[in-house]
Amino acid sequence: MTGPPGTGKSSLAERAAAELGAPVLGWDWVMASLTGFGGIQGALGQMTHEEHRRVGWSVLWNLATAQLRQNRSVVLDGVARDVEVAGTRTVARSVGATTAVVLTSCSDVLLHRRRIEGRARDIPGWHELDWEHVDGFLGRWKPPRDVDLELDAIAPFEENVERLIALIRDGGEQGRAQPTH
Repeated sequence: MTGPPGTGKSSLAERAAAELGAPVLGWDWVMASLTGFGGIQGALGQMTHEEHRRVGWSVLWNLATAQLRQNRSVVLDGVARDVEVAGTRTVARSVGATTAVVLTSCSDVLLHRRRIEGRARDIPGWHELDWEHVDGFLGRWKPPRDVDLELDAIAPFEENVERLIALIRDGGEQGRAQPTH
């Protein structure tokens, strides 16, 4: 699951995980677990944004590999760009698994802002995002191109869940399914 903050990615990841009987591995949760370690925070602060992202994705990929090697499904939840999508597909292929990359978005700016301002994720050690941060992120965001399904948060949540479950039941990688509104 990938997409900007506040577009339903974590909620949809939970539903996918329930369908698959799988754990959700979240980038924010991984990185939040490192906040109590000053040395690690210092090292992360010296990295480029891309290197910082790669740290979290490396942990997710190793944890996913452990699950996949046991023939278990896993759901990854994070803001993946093209490089992380490619890495995720490589990890899956290395153990003979398929992937389904789902991109979430919110085409209604006012709805997106309300979603950000009204949420509290309560991830221990992690910060809540405000609209100013997300709006700045959106100005830099380049969605990945290699996705199997796009879901827009303006659609009813249960409709997006149905489309997600259909992708899972089709075995993933169904190819370029476009959003419906």
